[in-house]
Amino acid sequence: MIDSLYQNGASLLGAFWPVVWSVLKIVAVILPLLGCVAYLTLWERKAIGWSQIRPGPNRVGPFGLLTPIADAVKLIFKEIIKPTAANKGLFFLGPVMTIMPALAAWAVVPFGPDAAVANVNAGLLFLMAITSLEVYGVIIAGWASNSKYAFLGALRASAQMVSYEISMGFALVVVLMVTGSLNMTEIVQVQERGTFASMGLTFLSWNWLPLFPIFIVYFISGLAETNRHPFDVVEGESEIVAGHMIEYSGMSFAMFFLAEYANMIL
Repeated sequence: MIDSLYQNGASLLGAFWPVVWSVLKIVAVILPLLGCVAYLTLWERKAIGWSQIRPGPNRVGPFGLLTPIADAVKLIFKEIIKPTAANKGLFFLGPVMTIMPALAAWAVVPFGPDAAVANVNAGLLFLMAITSLEVYGVIIAGWASNSKYAFLGALRASAQMVSYEISMGFALVVVLMVTGSLNMTEIVQVQERGTFASMGLTFLSWNWLPLFPIFIVYFISGLAETNRHPFDVVEGESEIVAGHMIEYSGMSFAMFFLAEYANMIL
């Protein structure tokens, strides 16, 4: 289906089709991702409400299902306030440098046999490298805010992110050793040819099950990387409140959360 769509588009647009095709693939990945991120926040708030014996968000739409849309509209139209003493250029560069790697990392994730934005041979290496760039956005955001609370939050966040990247990297190296490839598509295909594939139980050959101890290491590292409980020391409510994001508002604030939740899904 994808091949026929590509050939039909190439016959219609000729030399311009590769550019249009690349844009379509990027949009097809980013738009559903942003939708998933929006409703992941709703699910998290519902789960927290359930654990605290309260209903959670339930005012906008049936069962609160339109709450993410209301939040998006609010953040889009909310004024972005820049502190007087902040470095203007770097202040706005911080959120951009945080969200861009989070979205770019999805370029090498295969959604099907030929359904990846970029099917590169060093996909796993690209994934590790691009996600490690987000720490620069956090540091810039904390420093450019010219606030000691934001700066302390940035120091905490960057130290935690860099520390747990090491264990996450070692976990991914084990996957590389087992599959013998850095190509994300080939890694998925190796899982399909596992021990239980001939029995029709392909899911038992997925890497997380035979490498379960490594999966636990990766999972804990992922929680720390995305500042989830119990590793949310970046947002110490009694100390530095929102960490490096304390001086941000509107869409600049939303960019940090979009990047955080996009990494959680990844």
